[in-house]
Amino acid sequence: MMIDRRQVLAGLGGIGGLALCGAPRPALARTAVQMGSGEVVALSDGNLVLPFDFAFGDLPEDELDLILARYGVSGDQLEPPCNLTLLRQEDRIVLFDAGSGPAFMPSAGKLMSSLEAEGLTPDDITHVVFTHAHPDHLWGILDDFDEPIFANAEMMIGQDEWDYWTDPATVDTIGEARASFAVGAARRLAAIEGRVGFFKGGDEILPGIMAHATPGHTPGHMSFEIRNGGDAVMVGGDAISNGHVALARPDWPSGADQDPDLGAETRMRLLDQLVADDIALLGFHLPDGGLGRVERAGDYYQFTAEGM
Repeated sequence: MMIDRRQVLAGLGGIGGLALCGAPRPALARTAVQMGSGEVVALSDGNLVLPFDFAFGDLPEDELDLILARYGVSGDQLEPPCNLTLLRQEDRIVLFDAGSGPAFMPSAGKLMSSLEAEGLTPDDITHVVFTHAHPDHLWGILDDFDEPIFANAEMMIGQDEWDYWTDPATVDTIGEARASFAVGAARRLAAIEGRVGFFKGGDEILPGIMAHATPGHTPGHMSFEIRNGGDAVMVGGDAISNGHVALARPDWPSGADQDPDLGAETRMRLLDQLVADDIALLGFHLPDGGLGRVERAGDYYQFTAEGM
């Protein structure tokens, strides 16, 4: 069964009942990097299933085909992985984003199994920090009965992102295709109101964690630099949304971004920063666990996953 861009953007109403899982994916080796006495771990929430034109529908076909062939990408649908970030330290366990939960796509929402593999339960999480409020990053804060999952955690989100998704006008201005995103975000954010701390780009939100404003994918999208001395990992969210076209042609607008031109500007700036400052990247939709390094390769970039 084929699905189109409109169905994907419609969220649960367009895809919740579709059998999109396909064959089960093999389990990935544990991907982590030591940060002083702590550890940054990539956690799988499964994967999305998207129509090919979701991000690439308006791009130059000939050049796009060459890029995708270089990475062995073919077919009429994409299955991007969903990689959450876990920071384990002696006095806190920080989860960046909460995954899809049970209500978005049947191929996603696998976070509970990933936490269990780490010997953790949701009650062990001390902080949940959001890059943005799209379904695959936010909807996992509620269970099947619409009860909050991370009972002991402080929630943290950028002030601009919170303001955008809690504004009653957003559902009428975001466009019909994304209206269900606005409804779903507002309902879930209301469920955690009173437990949420806010920040802006440039703030140190927790010791050793700096927020970077990376707007475009959403108006208040944030990335987070986790640093210990000379070692750093950037939690990139969806600012760099795939491991092929976003790197080969970061200047191209992406249909997955709410503001495609601003998203491209942000992407180029972030890629330059990762290379110049030698910062590792943990990207939400990047391959092989999403943890690795970005390097320049002539006129474009490439991502090399690392089992660090």
